[in-house]
Amino acid sequence: MSQADFYVLPDADPDSRTAFLCRLADKVLGHGLNAYIHVAGAGEAERLDQLLWDYRADAFIPHGLLNSKPDAPVQIGWGDQLPQHRDVYINLALDASEETLKFDRILEIVIQQPDILAATRKNYALYKEHGITPKMHDMRKSSS
Repeated sequence: MSQADFYVLPDADPDSRTAFLCRLADKVLGHGLNAYIHVAGAGEAERLDQLLWDYRADAFIPHGLLNSKPDAPVQIGWGDQLPQHRDVYINLALDASEETLKFDRILEIVIQQPDILAATRKNYALYKEHGITPKMHDMRKSSS
């Protein structure tokens, strides 16, 4: 059964969400796992691809767009496309589907924006409906 983790960030800035995503992807790789980052569309995927290249001077996150680098440990995709591995699914899109549940671990990054709050609440309910008890990581407490 999948494990779902929600990381609740203290602010509404989309850049804080992508910065946190980069740290999560780095951590996933550090544990020897593969990650699939699900985004809303091609434009967001290309922007995230560049952000991962620029992440930190002292770190390297081997990654690529799913359709162009199918063997990369971190893959970025959108729509119905999914990678071969089923290690970690990092959801940056506003939806989750039953396909999401096929991954061992699901990570959601929540920022204080109405559309993202509503979408992640809906995803939380989907996971609960399928017998997963999501774990909450309230990053608002650690930032004050």
